[in-house]
Amino acid sequence: MEVKEAKSKIDPKFKFEVARVAGGESIRYCFQCGKCEATCPIRRFEDSYRPAQIIRATLLGLKDMVLDSDMLWLCATCYSCTERCPQGVRFTDIIRAIRNLATEKGKVHPFFKSQSGAIAKFGRIFEDESFLNEMRRELGLPSISVTASRSEIAQILRNTKIETLVKSEEEK
Repeated sequence: MEVKEAKSKIDPKFKFEVARVAGGESIRYCFQCGKCEATCPIRRFEDSYRPAQIIRATLLGLKDMVLDSDMLWLCATCYSCTERCPQGVRFTDIIRAIRNLATEKGKVHPFFKSQSGAIAKFGRIFEDESFLNEMRRELGLPSISVTASRSEIAQILRNTKIETLVKSEEEK
């Protein structure tokens, strides 16, 4: 997520919108010192992932840039950033809050859309559970099977509004 990508309007109220979502409250304490990046496992493998830059763009009101960014979906929720932050900013919770806002606006990473589609179609992420059960047998674990009926899964998807994501993915 580069600053030069910011061709969107500035929304000065965006930081307050994030702060109102559960988990986003501590965003106002971040002063982008960058310590959150020191032990970030994603940062170690993906140079372009900069947690402090996501927060900075949020505080600056670059709403479209933040919500449209693929970087938003890379956080591993390991909480190492929170442990290092001198201000006690709960970065992982802020990312979750921003993801929730993005999801409300229908902006979800294609990976999560495909997972939702698989759950709607098969009741689980994987179509065929035989490979998984073979691995479980080798480890001495009992086999698994889906016990929820398709109607129960459909009800959960409807109640959580994930159903609309699945439909939009199927239309493509």
